[in-house]
Parts: sequence; C-alpha cells; structure tokens
Amino acid sequence: MQLLQKFKRGNSKKSPSKGHANYAYTTARVRAMKSKILPKETYPRLMNMSIDEITRFIGESEYKEDIDELARNYEGVDLIEHALNRNLAVTFTKLLSISEGDVNFLVGEQLQKYDIWNIKTILRGKYCNASTDEILDAIVAAGRLNYTFLSELAAKNTYEEVISELANTEYHSILKNYDGTNLSDIENQLDKIYYVGLFGAIGESKSKDRKLFAEFTRMGIDLKNLMTLFRLKKSGITDPEMMNLMIDGGLKLKLKDIQRLLSLSFADFVSELEKNYYWDVISDVVSPDMVSLIDVENRLKKHRLKSAASFSHVYPISIVPIMDYMLSKKNEINNLRIVIRGKAANLDDDIIKEQLVI
Repeated sequence: MQLLQKFKRGNSKKSPSKGHANYAYTTARVRAMKSKILPKETYPRLMNMSIDEITRFIGESEYKEDIDELARNYEGVDLIEHALNRNLAVTFTKLLSISEGDVNFLVGEQLQKYDIWNIKTILRGKYCNASTDEILDAIVAAGRLNYTFLSELAAKNTYEEVISELANTEYHSILKNYDGTNLSDIENQLDKIYYVGLFGAIGESKSKDRKLFAEFTRMGIDLKNLMTLFRLKKSGITDPEMMNLMIDGGLKLKLKDIQRLLSLSFADFVSELEKNYYWDVISDVVSPDMVSLIDVENRLKKHRLKSAASFSHVYPISIVPIMDYMLSKKNEINNLRIVIRGKAANLDDDIIKEQLVI
C-alpha cells in the first residue's frame, strides 16, 4: 500500500493539538546555536592539519565538552568519531528540551530517524556478530529511544531478543517479520514507516507550520528518491520491483514519474531529467558518460541546505529555522567525519574535498 494512501485512510498516527508552541523562544535559541556552525572557511584549514591538530582544534570549539568527556577512553580518530556522535545526540536532545507544544512534537517526529538508524545498526551488528562496543560506536541517541535502552538492546545475544524488547513500539509490526536473512527489506520498510510517521504528524492541519513541515518533508523524499534512481540507473537496473525502494509522497517527483524513469537506460534517463524540476541543480555535473555520482549527491545535498536556509529567512518564526539548523548541524558532523576519515586513510586532499558539502 502506498504511503499516502495509508496516510489518507487514517492508518498513520493522529496529530492532535499539542498545546502552546514557543516558536519565538525556540527559534531565537536555534539562531544562536546556528551561529556556532563552523564556517566554510574552516575546512581548508582542517585539510592542512594532522589528526592530532584537528583533535585540538575541535577540542577548542563547540565540541570541547565532548572531547574532554571522551578523551579518557579514546584517542585519535576514535576520539573524534565518538565526540561527533555524542555532540549530535546532545544537540538534538537540547532542541527537544527547549521547545514546547507543537514545535516539540514536530521536532520529536523528525528525530525518529535516529531511532530507526539505531535499530538498523543494532540488527546489522547482530547479523555480523559484532561486539556490543562495536555496535555502540555507531549509535546516535538523538531520538526518543535513550542511550541506556539502546545499550541494553545492543547487549542482547540474538536479534530475536532485540525484537522482543521492541514489542511495544510502532516498529514491531515490521521487525516481527525479520528472519535473520531479509535485513535489507526490513531496513527499507523501517525507512518508509518513518515517513508514514511524518505525514501522520502533519495530519490534516492547515496551519502554516504544518504546511511548511510538509513541504520540507516532501522535498527530502524527492531528493532521496532521485539519488536512489541515479544509483539504480548507473548500475543498469531497470527491474520494476525496485519501485519498492521508492518512498511515496514527494513534492515534485511522483511515483508514476519514477516508475517511468526506472524503465529507461542511463542515457535516456539523463535526457528525461532535463524536464525535471531539479535539473537546474545538477545539470552541469550530469552526463550520459559520467563515472561517479559524488557530484550529483553533493549538489542535491547543497540544494536541500540552501532551500532550508532560504525558507528560514522567509519564515523566521516557524518550524523552518529549526529544520534548517538540524540539517546544517548534521552536515557539519558529516563534513568533519569525512575529513578525519580521509586523513586517517591517507587520501589525497582533492578526493576528500570533492566529498565535502560546503
């Protein structure tokens, strides 16, 4: 059943009034938090630093408390990785603590992506026989499932025990079908239920913030679907069953359009994209003989960031500046991780730079 059909038939979560929303206060706090995002000029400086120098630099920034707290147990790349995960979780948890009413509700719904990320991480860990510590290294406790609970899940001996502990969550209807071999399918279904939840959060409200939240969500679906299409087409895949990977509810790219594009060769796919709403964003990095998809993915990510920033200026006291900050913060974490991993792998600077989204 398609996501929007499910939503319209009332099978997703209801979104009753959540009380007073303190948008003025929350957006003021968020603007202060965003002012501390590392400027793009920082990254060329980081490229000229060693891992130890990057650690010291980060330790003098907004990540100081995280570095100080974790330096007793980790060092080098491991220290930075854990500090980044900890900082992201603490930062997004802070958003929940400073917000009230409807804004708190919408932020909470958005952050459920980390609950799903963590559940998938734990299941992957069990599938690969990873240790509890190895699983916890990748956990980002920024959603509703707290770190203590996630640690207990990670310590379970089997995936069956993990799923049993999640019996009272909205994810259990999907997880109960996991048989130890169909992990990819389960992960795909979990991603889709996240968007069902977001549309459920939007509900039938006609408020400005719910409409803005809906547009923000639908654009995200467009870009995710478009990138999935690029990967499939570049691999020469035209199997109609791959439509199962697509998420319903996009803003400009509907499922019927995706289905048509999926059946095409890569060259024809590129030609058809010239009529697409997002073509201007990627036109100068797309060609029938392109080798890598890195530039396409980065362009789409930059478009998402720029659109959010632009909307946040138009609607300064709304949900948009909060979503804008969340995107910017996550992008900063990703960029720092790219730099530190690239340095650790002794990659050429040019290779590292082309993966940064700045």
